[in-house]
This record gives sequence, C-alpha cells and structure tokens, in this order.
Amino acid sequence: MEFKLALLAVKDVQISKKFYRELFDQDVILDLGKNVTFSGGFAVQEDFSWLTDLPADSVIQKSHNMELYFEVDDFEAFIEKLQKYKNVQYVCNPMKHEWQQRVVRIYDPDYHIIEIGESMEVIARRYLQDGYSEEETAKIIQHPIEFIKYCKRD
Repeated sequence: MEFKLALLAVKDVQISKKFYRELFDQDVILDLGKNVTFSGGFAVQEDFSWLTDLPADSVIQKSHNMELYFEVDDFEAFIEKLQKYKNVQYVCNPMKHEWQQRVVRIYDPDYHIIEIGESMEVIARRYLQDGYSEEETAKIIQHPIEFIKYCKRD
C-alpha cells in the first residue's frame, strides 16, 4: 500500500487554488475541476459531502484537528508576503519555539490550519556559522546530531 496525498474539503476550489498558488507557490499538477492536486502533495476537493456521500452538515469548519505544514528558508520574507496578502486570519502570530524555530499559523479560506515554519536546516546552519559546535547546535535546536551533520554538507 502507498500513501498518496491528503485531501482538504473546501467550499470553493477556485478560491483555494488561488490562495495556495499565490501565498505558498504551489503548482497545480492535476486540475479535475472540483478536485485540484498541488505539487506539495495535497489536494482540495469542492463538494466533499457529495463525493463521500456524507451529510453536508457533517463537514465542519475549524475542526482544529490537523494542519498543513510548510517550511521556508527566509522566514522574514514570507512574513512580509503574508502581511501583504488580504484577509488572512491568524491562528497565532509569529512566535519562536524553544528549539529556536520561528513559526506562524494561519487559516486557509476554509479554516484549515496551516503552519509555516523556518527551515530547521537553515536554523542549524545559522548556529554552525555562528561558531557553535555540532553538539551545541544539536542541543540548542533539539535535533539529533545526525541531522546537524547532514546540514553541514555543502
């Protein structure tokens, strides 16, 4: 068995397609009208209740039980882009976790949670460039030493 992708129920596939293309640079790899698959390995589906033969009122918004997760190399640039995008609702403002990763969480147009985090590889490289040892970096960012060594590669 092979996992293929996650599918999000949406009210308007065109609005979702625009949102994910413009803000997350997702390319459409398959557009079937009411079902669109993106390059990031997820899809959106309009009329989900029809597709699944579920009652329409059972497909709820703001369930807060999953999120899509993206990483960016330049967190500041993404925050600037996000601030220019109209009508984005924040789940939380930008923050920094104890493992030094900056993140922000927003809702998509159908209130699915999206987390955008600074690339952990970028964070590891920044600490290494600042003179921290592999062991110190691993401890600071709470990642295995093997990950830190992987990040050192050129």
